[in-house]
Amino acid sequence: MKIAVVGTGYVGLVSGTCFAETGNDVTCIDIDKEKVELMNSGVVPIYEPGLNILFDRNTKQGRLKFTTSLTNGIKDAKIIFLALPTPPGADGSADLSFVLKVADDLSRMITRYTVIVDKSTVPVGTSEKVHNVLGKNLDSDLFDVVSNPEFLREGVAVDDFMKPDRVVIGTTSEKAKSLMNKLYEPYVRQGNPILFMDERSAEMTKYAANSFLATKITFMNEVANLCEKVGANVDMVRRGIGSDTRIGKRFLFPGIGYGGSCFPKDVKALAKTALENNYDFRILNSVMAVNEDQKVILANRVIKTFNGNLKGKKIAVWGLAFKPNTDDIREAPALYTIEKLLEKGATISVYDPEAMNNVKDVFGDKVTYVNDQYEALIDAEVLVICTEWSLFRSPDFNKIKSAMSSNYIFDGRNLYDPKAMKGLEFHYESIGRPS
Repeated sequence: MKIAVVGTGYVGLVSGTCFAETGNDVTCIDIDKEKVELMNSGVVPIYEPGLNILFDRNTKQGRLKFTTSLTNGIKDAKIIFLALPTPPGADGSADLSFVLKVADDLSRMITRYTVIVDKSTVPVGTSEKVHNVLGKNLDSDLFDVVSNPEFLREGVAVDDFMKPDRVVIGTTSEKAKSLMNKLYEPYVRQGNPILFMDERSAEMTKYAANSFLATKITFMNEVANLCEKVGANVDMVRRGIGSDTRIGKRFLFPGIGYGGSCFPKDVKALAKTALENNYDFRILNSVMAVNEDQKVILANRVIKTFNGNLKGKKIAVWGLAFKPNTDDIREAPALYTIEKLLEKGATISVYDPEAMNNVKDVFGDKVTYVNDQYEALIDAEVLVICTEWSLFRSPDFNKIKSAMSSNYIFDGRNLYDPKAMKGLEFHYESIGRPS
């Protein structure tokens, strides 16, 4: 099948590459000329485990191509995916200007029946807006608009796409349903469902899923904070409730808040949608408020430990990405932590396996960037851990001791055993466990 993907951000590039992997002819379109040139030269512009292997294979075999020309990119395409940015506005609402602009452009280019797919995360009712824009210049029998939200987890996105738990497709058109079913059949051979529903329900499903997971994370952070006050251990509590099949084990690890490109934006957008429909979504408002506090909980503890004065104090930060196995720093708790420590006069040295270049664009020369995790510790009084990369899980503690000028470790991801850290004579603080 001939497919076009408009937008080569995280969702667009992963989707386009994985569609090509099952034999489809895919053209990805982006207005960023430099980025398109890089991809045409074989460079993958994002870090995502396993993506480079599929990218190389499909570009070399001619199934995956890139262009800046919308006209050329959509030529002969049966399905056009819109994987465009929908950044949050100041009030939390999703900005649909990119999506609607491309829809308007397509309305002047399409000459035969085509399925237009909203792959971006968009508010309820967006498919109707896209349909109305297309309909200004196109007869209704030349197109259908489908909502097909993505459920990709950064770090395992290729596996998520190739073997999805479910595929959600919102359409009331039998013709579009048939095409979308044919496209996705190779990905659900193990029996996981393709769920067809109306467009508004599909759009709501995406927001509801991410908002629920953000709520689950935030609830566990609240439990962890209370555990510290009552003398309980959140690790034990997590195991106790996670063994209940009604609750499940995933998304119960406490930490320093959620970040990334999806959860913060989607929670805000769903809360905004509720307000626009005269409904006060109180749970989501609380989730956002708690998460804002949680992102700087480690910074506040460091500041309190040193009585509010960090001038002359060197602090090492391990982990900058919002989660491991990605270079994505959007809404990463590490950024908020670093910003607050800098405000108090700290000198900061940072290390992350993949996200360093992205952080340089944020902080410039305000912090020091090093080549490995131990170099960051040289003469540091404090180590702050913000991302649970695998290489941080079993470090050489003797090497840590010899490099640091003091023994303070503030662990935002609960990587180490508090008893073991006590035996090693570290001042160790984590989330929801005894210090």
